[in-house]
Amino acid sequence: MKNTNVTLVPLEADDREQFILDNQWAFKYGALEEFGKRDDHLDSDGEIISRRTIEKSIDAPGNEAYRIMLDGKKVGGVVLSIDKKTHHNSLDLIFVSPDAHGKGIGYGAWKAVEALHPETGVWETCTPYFDMRNIHFYINKCGFHAVEFFCETHMDPNDPEGINGESGSEMFRFVKVMK
Repeated sequence: MKNTNVTLVPLEADDREQFILDNQWAFKYGALEEFGKRDDHLDSDGEIISRRTIEKSIDAPGNEAYRIMLDGKKVGGVVLSIDKKTHHNSLDLIFVSPDAHGKGIGYGAWKAVEALHPETGVWETCTPYFDMRNIHFYINKCGFHAVEFFCETHMDPNDPEGINGESGSEMFRFVKVMK
């Protein structure tokens, strides 16, 4: 049986740098699994997700950052954008350390997120088009629906620069209606 006994712990300032590095490694791992070393989705620093993108998410007003914990060990992280007025919230980032994949940790973390914000009417998130693990996770495990595909000819109006400042980044947008 897969262990989903995970908890969310608020990100501490002294863990911020490692959180960023762990997030970048998890995203890079997914791209390398899909494309190998020939990947052309890396930014100028060799990352799938830039430091700037992660920091912007962590630091956005009203956002909440958490470490995903399993048995006292840091196994991932999550950043949420919470709108206390509309209850239309966003999962900005979620990652599980590659060495902890396939153990139900991501799903356990998602259930903890839902329990943390039961007032949410709608959750929204995006993921790169190539990451089949993520697409499976959002649709088949968590109950999201793919509602939009962003690409060079259909840009995300909330992110005109695209991920890592690359216009034309190809991303799926997912929505989960709670109420």
